[in-house]
Amino acid sequence: MQRYKIVFCGGMGSGKSQAISSLSEIPVFATEALNTDEEAHSKLHTTVGIDYGEITIDDTLKIGLYGTPGQNRFQFMWPTIAQGALGIVILIDHSAANPLADLDIYLESFVGKSDRIIVIGVTHVDVSSNHSFDIYRRWLIDHKKRYPIFSVDARQKDDVLLLVETIIASLEVQVEA
Repeated sequence: MQRYKIVFCGGMGSGKSQAISSLSEIPVFATEALNTDEEAHSKLHTTVGIDYGEITIDDTLKIGLYGTPGQNRFQFMWPTIAQGALGIVILIDHSAANPLADLDIYLESFVGKSDRIIVIGVTHVDVSSNHSFDIYRRWLIDHKKRYPIFSVDARQKDDVLLLVETIIASLEVQVEA
């Protein structure tokens, strides 16, 4: 059986832990701690190490799902967690004060570090916001970046599976080319 690694990254509260929980076939290993940075997000607990889950795609493919901590103070860990990853899922919290700045930070942190495939999921689109979803497409076009981007609900397995399947399909296209 082939084993791959996909990393979920994004700001605190973007849905990384929930996305992994939505997909994982095993109990998720989580490193949750009491949130002491209420300025960044009001959630009670936050990831301070990694989250880990697994999903089997078919009889020949198992994927380890790794979640990074979202706080900038843990940014030093992101490259280590992403080492050897097939792909990166960047989750952006649409309800954040400046989601485009978050998108820029995560793309800057992961693009060009290797040939990993990147896909973007925008979460919390259902929450009232001053932004339309179209701001992400315009930003990507303005910055000459081409990445698949989807509106997702991290609580919905099919939404998160779409992100993982997009990485796998992109890999298959690269291999055939």
